[in-house]
Amino acid sequence: MAQRTHLAVPVSERDHIQGPDTATVTLVQYGDYECPYTRRSTWVVQAIQQQLGDQLRFVYRNFPLTEIHPHALHTAFAAEAADAQGKFWEMHNYIFHHQHTLEDADLEQFAGAVGLDMQRFAQDMAQRPFARRIEEDFQSGLR
Repeated sequence: MAQRTHLAVPVSERDHIQGPDTATVTLVQYGDYECPYTRRSTWVVQAIQQQLGDQLRFVYRNFPLTEIHPHALHTAFAAEAADAQGKFWEMHNYIFHHQHTLEDADLEQFAGAVGLDMQRFAQDMAQRPFARRIEEDFQSGLR
């Protein structure tokens, strides 16, 4: 029999989720947009999603390792700014396809490429309304 593991912070509507709530398997990834291992795992997760279909619910939570990845936090802000415009997964995938370049100008280019309102994106990046959410994701990954 499969072992069930409970998260310190259960999956909720605040999370970034792909797949139905009724899925038999829930996979929660704590990821860093600058981490090469997170990037590689993204392709593995996508292959598993194709194989399992509606049997899998995938959840992504931010876990920026700022001590070793100087662009990780700012890139997480960009993904959250995209989420505010309903384009989290588009930005998420675009970032990992272009992970080799994560400067501010690159993130602006990514935002344009996925069709974000650039004025709103710039405002969200400057004001960082998602800082608490990212910190909560990070803290939940430490427990």
